[in-house]
Amino acid sequence: MCDEHRTEAAPELSVARRRVRPRPSRPAEARQAVERAVSERCRATHTPCDAQALSDALLVASELTTNAILHGGGMTDFRVTVEGRGVCVSVSDRSAALPVAKAPVDPQGRWRPGGHGWPIVCRLARDVRVTDLPSGGKCITAVVPLS
Repeated sequence: MCDEHRTEAAPELSVARRRVRPRPSRPAEARQAVERAVSERCRATHTPCDAQALSDALLVASELTTNAILHGGGMTDFRVTVEGRGVCVSVSDRSAALPVAKAPVDPQGRWRPGGHGWPIVCRLARDVRVTDLPSGGKCITAVVPLS
C-alpha cells in the first residue's frame, strides 16, 4: 500500500463536492469527468491548465476506476473536485479489501501482466486515503497536484 495510506471511518464532508451525474461506469467516462472539472476550474480562474498535471489526474482516475471494476466488485460512486492546487478523485466500490501492489513476477519467475495500477496511483497522488464506508465497501480518495 502507499506509505501515505490511511484507513479511517467515513468523515463528514466539509467541502462542497460536485457529484458527477450520471455516475461514470467506465474508466473513459471517469477521465472525461476529471478533464471537464479541471478545464472548468482553469477557465473560471483564468489560469492555463498544466498538461502534465492533467495527464496525471486522468491516469489516476482511470486506474482507480479500473481497480474498482476488476477487484472491488464494481464502482458504487465516483466524485471529482478541484480544490486549491489539486484535483481530488474519489472512487467507491463494494469491497472492503485494501488495495495491494502485486510483485511483477510470480513464484515461478514469470512476468505477470497488470498489477501496476496501485503503485501508479501512489506515485502520482500527493495524498491517498482509503475510507471504510458505513454501508460496506470502501472509498479511495487521491489528490493529484495540478501544478
